[in-house]
Amino acid sequence: MSFFSLLGLSVVTLLHHKSRSFLTALGIIIGVMTVITILSLLEGLNRKIKEEFSTLGSSTIYVQKVEWQMGPGHRQLDFEELRKRKNFTVEDAEALVELPTIETAVPSIGRGVGDLKRLGNKAQNCQLKGTAEGGDLTGNWVVEQGRFITREDRLHRRTVCVIGSYIAENLFGAENPVEQTLDVQGHRYLVVGVLEEKGAMFGNTQDNVVIIPISTYLKYNPLPRGWRAIWSGLSIEALPKPGVPLEKAMADVEELLRLRRGLHYDEDNDFGINTQQMLMTAMQGITSTLWIVMVGIAAISLLVGGIGIMNTMLVSVAERTREIGIRKAVGARDRDIMIQFLMEAVVLALLGGLIGIIVGIGIAQLVSVLVDFLDAASPWWTVVLGFGFSAAVGIFFGIYPAQKASKLNPIDAIRYE
Repeated sequence: MSFFSLLGLSVVTLLHHKSRSFLTALGIIIGVMTVITILSLLEGLNRKIKEEFSTLGSSTIYVQKVEWQMGPGHRQLDFEELRKRKNFTVEDAEALVELPTIETAVPSIGRGVGDLKRLGNKAQNCQLKGTAEGGDLTGNWVVEQGRFITREDRLHRRTVCVIGSYIAENLFGAENPVEQTLDVQGHRYLVVGVLEEKGAMFGNTQDNVVIIPISTYLKYNPLPRGWRAIWSGLSIEALPKPGVPLEKAMADVEELLRLRRGLHYDEDNDFGINTQQMLMTAMQGITSTLWIVMVGIAAISLLVGGIGIMNTMLVSVAERTREIGIRKAVGARDRDIMIQFLMEAVVLALLGGLIGIIVGIGIAQLVSVLVDFLDAASPWWTVVLGFGFSAAVGIFFGIYPAQKASKLNPIDAIRYE
């Protein structure tokens, strides 16, 4: 028989036992569905991570009290040790600017200021950030109207601000915010610039920011102490000069800060030097672990499904023993019988895989609709992987029943009742 004849015969046989075929394929459906759903969500999450972290500035070096990338392979820190670490100063940032590998370095600090109101309008959950000239470069901000913070603003502690697009839209509407005033927790600031929209990061907008000179910020807001200083203290954002490798700039920053903080050669850093890539690596490490765990669970489901296919095919061989004997008697070879039953197992597994792929993609899309910051992505290789898993299970668990059918003695099989 030709390939298509065998394929048609396999489909007809499976359709003759619809309920049994579906229940047999259910393990494959669940396994492939799990794999496709998880892969689609993790692929979408990884793409989202790359897209949203790119708004931080891919070359910016963040100098803070804490190293972002902690866990296996990294020094474990306790909160008491973190609390005792020295605070960074504006002078530290000024010293970094003198490095030949650094284009600019700015001190940075911020905190939440709640809702801002103006003439009956309201902007919710706003952030106040203090920085210096060059902060637009290190923070990857683009000024849409007006200008950014200047050196004169910082030196003279001017009460000026640059606002995000969310605040401009919600407080000023169609009115041009530049040269207007904005009250932030009892202090009035002159708006000198409006930033381009940056968008949301994991569901939280980045455009609800009010940026003021670092000197003005420190004048009105004392530096946090104790535990709060670990996460909310002064940090430094540094940008390497064009053409300077990021690793070289990070090494220079580390060397200078160790010198300024009086650390001996055998002492560990009491600060963290972080980059966007560290965050991405840490997040991808988490998603990779999730991927391994979920694929392991799916593999168990596929194993159960494969055992179900083997059991069903063995039952089918027993039920069709006389049919096998008759086919052999009229000239069918052992290979023909084996291919027929093996194809039935593969077709059953592939049908289960097809249903699992469709359901898995559907579930992933539903989750992405329900969770705002998560976009499901189902690239072609996930579909190929789903069919590959299905075919592999069908072949592996279908070989034994197919071989058993092919080795039946035709005379004994015809006599079988």
